[in-house]
Amino acid sequence: MSSERYNPRDAEPRWQAKWSDAGVFTTDNSDPREKYYVLEMFPYPSGRIHMGHVRNYAMGDVVARYKRARGFNVLHPMGWDAFGMPAENAAMQNNVHPKDWTYQNIATMRTQLKSMGLSLDWSREFATCDVEYYQQQQHLFLDMMEKGLVYRKQSKVNWDPVDHTVLANEQVIDGRGWRSGALVEQRELTQWFFKITDFSQDLLDSLDDLDHWPEKVRLMQKNWIGRSEGLTLRWEITPASAPAGFSELSVYTTRPDTLFGASFMAIAADHPLARSVAENNAEIAAFCDECRRAGTSLAALETAEKKGMDTGVRVKHPFDPEWELPVYIANFVLMDYGTGAIFGCPSGDQRDLDFARKYDLPVVAVVMPKDANADTFEVGDTAYDGDGVMINSRFLNGLSTDEAFRTVADKLSETRLNGQAQGERKVQFRLRDWGVSRQRYWGCPIPVIHCEDCGVVPVPKSDLPVKLPDDVTFDVPGNPLDRHATWRHVDCPICSKPARRETDTMDTFVDSSWYYTRFTAPSEANPTDPAVADHWLPVDQYIGGIEHAILHLLYSRFFTRAMRETGHVSLSEPFKGLFTQGMVVHETYRLGSGSNGQWVAPADIRIEETDGTRRAFMLEGGAEVEIGSIEKMSKSKKNVVDPDDILASYGADTARFFVLSDSPPERDVIWSEAGVEGAHRFVQRVWRVISEAAAQLKTVERNPAKDGDALALSQAAHKTLKAVGEDLDKLSFNKAIARIYEFVNMLAPALSKVAAGKDVTPGYIAATRDATEILIHIIAPMVPHLAEECWKVLGNDGIVAQTAWPIFDPALVVEDEIVLPIQVNGKKRAELTIARDANQNEVEQAVLALDAIKTLLNGQQPKKIIVVPQRIVNLVV
Repeated sequence: MSSERYNPRDAEPRWQAKWSDAGVFTTDNSDPREKYYVLEMFPYPSGRIHMGHVRNYAMGDVVARYKRARGFNVLHPMGWDAFGMPAENAAMQNNVHPKDWTYQNIATMRTQLKSMGLSLDWSREFATCDVEYYQQQQHLFLDMMEKGLVYRKQSKVNWDPVDHTVLANEQVIDGRGWRSGALVEQRELTQWFFKITDFSQDLLDSLDDLDHWPEKVRLMQKNWIGRSEGLTLRWEITPASAPAGFSELSVYTTRPDTLFGASFMAIAADHPLARSVAENNAEIAAFCDECRRAGTSLAALETAEKKGMDTGVRVKHPFDPEWELPVYIANFVLMDYGTGAIFGCPSGDQRDLDFARKYDLPVVAVVMPKDANADTFEVGDTAYDGDGVMINSRFLNGLSTDEAFRTVADKLSETRLNGQAQGERKVQFRLRDWGVSRQRYWGCPIPVIHCEDCGVVPVPKSDLPVKLPDDVTFDVPGNPLDRHATWRHVDCPICSKPARRETDTMDTFVDSSWYYTRFTAPSEANPTDPAVADHWLPVDQYIGGIEHAILHLLYSRFFTRAMRETGHVSLSEPFKGLFTQGMVVHETYRLGSGSNGQWVAPADIRIEETDGTRRAFMLEGGAEVEIGSIEKMSKSKKNVVDPDDILASYGADTARFFVLSDSPPERDVIWSEAGVEGAHRFVQRVWRVISEAAAQLKTVERNPAKDGDALALSQAAHKTLKAVGEDLDKLSFNKAIARIYEFVNMLAPALSKVAAGKDVTPGYIAATRDATEILIHIIAPMVPHLAEECWKVLGNDGIVAQTAWPIFDPALVVEDEIVLPIQVNGKKRAELTIARDANQNEVEQAVLALDAIKTLLNGQQPKKIIVVPQRIVNLVV
């Protein structure tokens, strides 16, 4: 008798309530079982979850449920990355307080995530804007100050003119603010910094041990840290051109071998020499101001037009005092990198070449490829920046670039300028200290007080938290804390005289740099319970987007080290395993042709397909719509699918199954209605075939077959169980699902046979029940509500989410057949598929019966047949 269709609207809320009531996913820190910590990057509470969230959290949930079934004590928490500019923008646009906007969004998104059936420990939930959380962050800040890991200095900063705040170098993308997209300006401000550079070498070296991280992410971090071995080189300024107080110019170079190709020097607009020259030259001063307003990211500097201005200052070449080079102020040199000065070798650097061509400076080739001809090699419009052989370089000619490097370094280390070595080997890093000051309200207040008599005074820990005031306004741009009538005024903790609070708040990346630690003991009165943190950390499996490869992941690695130095943890690395999932993408649609057409949402169209040709039409009016490219889901192009619509129409299990099954998890998944409908049909099919046979299956205990009609089914079930476990261990969700599809195709006829009740023995039914329960277990991490319904309909007690992962029978997973390579006179000529237990005579006869071998032998008998059991067969002819 056919059962009713599976109804996710009924089943999913019911099972979610049962899990919650039973506290299935609440983690006990004192549980003696082996720990497993799985964590997805926590979301910003923007208002609603999107399909990217669905995929990200579905992946983490599969891991958590699987590891829990395998006997681990699993920690799988959830929180909210809740500070930041969007809340302030919403406050200005909608006349709502950032706190109210944020917590309303959290409530909405929490409800949406719970409807997905995620196995989260909600008892550990927090938002980074919770006073209890940022109080502990202020505690950490003060501890880091005591350890010398925090300092304050005046520096040139990246200023976002739209968000009215400072950005770290990592937050400037192609010269624009990472959130606003505005062109970044440079300003001089006094800022707070974390000394991430104290750990540059350690952060670099430890990447080699993160063998469960994607190689791409490790390479991105290596490049960002940017270790280079070079030479600090001091150039003598010709006395006649030297401004008062200047006698030399220091540069750092990784290519001292190219010194004989030098044609100019370039310094940053903020270099002391540039400032000195600008004092008496209005034109140079104006050019320096123009440079300061330009973008500061390396990408922006590489793509910007190269501009410079001759200062009139000249330097002497280190190996030829008669050779003078001009000193330019250049817009592509920054004070924050190296010494703020370079020597330009146009033939070996494209940027220098572009500059030299523009200002008609000499271009001398000094390195050529090893197979080039020194008499004819020259540099045209493209610099040669590779290794090779030295030319036009006097005593370096004929040397390799490595040999030339060492020769120059040795000579200049022995040469003196003003009593010091003119050249000194030096290791340098691209990584710069992390500027964390942000001129905005909705962030963690920096716990510092400024006193005219006592200077910078840390807020006593007993006075924490420094709370954000609620009574602020956003009617004018800028930081409301600067304008607050009472909040910023406070007595000095040392002398009790009137003082003022620090009005900068912390970069929101600070909030997300240690949250994974707080999850281990979220109610602790200190930032961590060190013993508990050391037990749970590092996170065993961390899941999130590759867009966080530099910012969040590097900052978190630094923060764990800082917390180690301040006694809050004992380890260095926060994340043992890292997985970066692909995005969810969708077709785009336009009403009207070309780029001027209006974007149309997928929910507003219908697709028709005739003879393989797809066409789209508006639901209202029927106008034809242009089908565009497949792109990342975005509100601007309206190719967004609302998870609520999918959950309401198909249920959480269908949505989870689709985002896990469509493609390898590290690649983008293309959202399609057909794909979702296919996943929904599978869910319905599994329910139908199991529920129809349930009455008969309940009459027996599960028991795999050892022989007879059901042997093939039991073998398939246990092989699938073994393979799916291996796939889930490797996060190969799509492969696991492909095996499940294949297994269901084999199991369905057996279930139909059992349901019919004809020509089936109790042993066959018992084997079918065993196979069915294996299916329920292996689908439970992906479609947990369906699994619970199927488990219940079979008459089982308890909850699948609390049931152990089944153990496969080794005897049932042994392959009955093997493939033997066949060699003739040492060369492979064929393959033989044969029973594993075939004896030597059977193997020989089967080999000789192969068509390929018959053709080779041409009626002759081989001189010898050598059979290496279960490995290879050799014929000597």
